Amino acid sequence: MPVLTPEMSQTPAVPAELPEVMIRAENICKRFASTPVLRGISLELARGEVVAIIGPSGSGKSTFLRCLNHLETIDSGRITIEGEVLVETDAQGQAQYVSDAQIRSIGRKMGMVFQSFNLFPHLTVLENIIEAPMLVKKMPRATIVPVAEALLRKVGLLDKRDAYPNRLSGGQKQRVAIARALAMGPDILLFDEPTSALDPELTGEVLRTMRALAQEHMTMLVVTHEMGFAREVANRVVFMDQGEIVEQAPADQFFSAPQQPRTRAFLHNTL
Repeated sequence: MPVLTPEMSQTPAVPAELPEVMIRAENICKRFASTPVLRGISLELARGEVVAIIGPSGSGKSTFLRCLNHLETIDSGRITIEGEVLVETDAQGQAQYVSDAQIRSIGRKMGMVFQSFNLFPHLTVLENIIEAPMLVKKMPRATIVPVAEALLRKVGLLDKRDAYPNRLSGGQKQRVAIARALAMGPDILLFDEPTSALDPELTGEVLRTMRALAQEHMTMLVVTHEMGFAREVANRVVFMDQGEIVEQAPADQFFSAPQQPRTRAFLHNTL
């Protein structure tokens, strides 16, 4: 993965050598105790694509996202990230993961933005952003600070570089979290309901940042309850319910002509 420079952080280009399929999940099954949460989920995410995953609470959306970056382990199925196998099922039907070192290497291809921000309260905004590149990628402080400042400028928060998280609004915290994820130079961004903890008036500033990333062809998989964002920004919308993918289609087709009764009922109650 190339080292991110300030210039690259402002207008990220998609490296030509990246594969066309960035994430391939095949027949993913996951249980919590005896309760099935994911029932054979299969999904592909193409390079530069924005896919929105929607569905009712408890449908498995966030669990699926967490399985992709190994925050949760699967029971069976196969996950490949940019062509590298993360986990696959053996002849006995058990999920077998690659080595810890390979898991860490594959994981660095993806950045994760959580609904609860997860900023370190004892660190300034700048320190929150530079912490992981310095610790994980061993980047010198003098190298990563200009990158972090460029990312803060990108999300409209350079003037908050020395502030602590408790001095920020929820929308500002989430934009810092996005900048922090970008600082690691990921090829893919995963968003787990990034606006669900925000007041409605703060949601717009986060969605504007995500729209800008989409316009720069950042590969993104977004679990969201924001139907407007899914309709306007996503290339494809996936509807999950009861641990299954019920329907997926290009965004305009998904909202204008949903095919499945469960999809129509969900949209009727949501829109």
